[in-house]
Amino acid sequence: TGRADFQLHGPPRVKAVKSSEHINEGETAVLACKSESVPPVTDWVWYKITDSGDQVIMNGSESRFFVSSSQGRSELHIENLNMEADPGQYRCNGTSSEGTDQAVITLRVRSHLAALWPFLGIVAEVLVLVTIIFIYEKRRKPEDVLDDDDAGSAPLKSSGQHQNDKDKNVRQRNSS
Repeated sequence: TGRADFQLHGPPRVKAVKSSEHINEGETAVLACKSESVPPVTDWVWYKITDSGDQVIMNGSESRFFVSSSQGRSELHIENLNMEADPGQYRCNGTSSEGTDQAVITLRVRSHLAALWPFLGIVAEVLVLVTIIFIYEKRRKPEDVLDDDDAGSAPLKSSGQHQNDKDKNVRQRNSS
């Protein structure tokens, strides 16, 4: 039995390598699209999707943006990510002689202090609990507090005299 490979010509099918990226502020993001279509994609164009319209991103359009493309893949490198300017949606368009297709990638930029917030939350929680315990202990009534030698059971009140076989002169302690 033989094997036959055939190629079906048609418009390109562009896919995002990852549909969403989460990168820390100040780092470099790499957004990638690919296409395995026949004929291959010959032209890649990247856009930043904004409310005022899509902005074309090309090499040199801004010093932080760099686009590298081959027939089957295109990458948009965004250096020194900014929390204000860079988050959002980016679109890559791939064009071949048979047509055009696109994919959208969402970029989320995390603050470089993002890992610090859970830690600070835990510290604040511990401080609140310690403060509550401290206030409770300070406001507790004195009769609620046991002396060190009362750690076991407190002696019972009794009207009669108890006698000790070994020493007849044992004083009874009044517990009131």
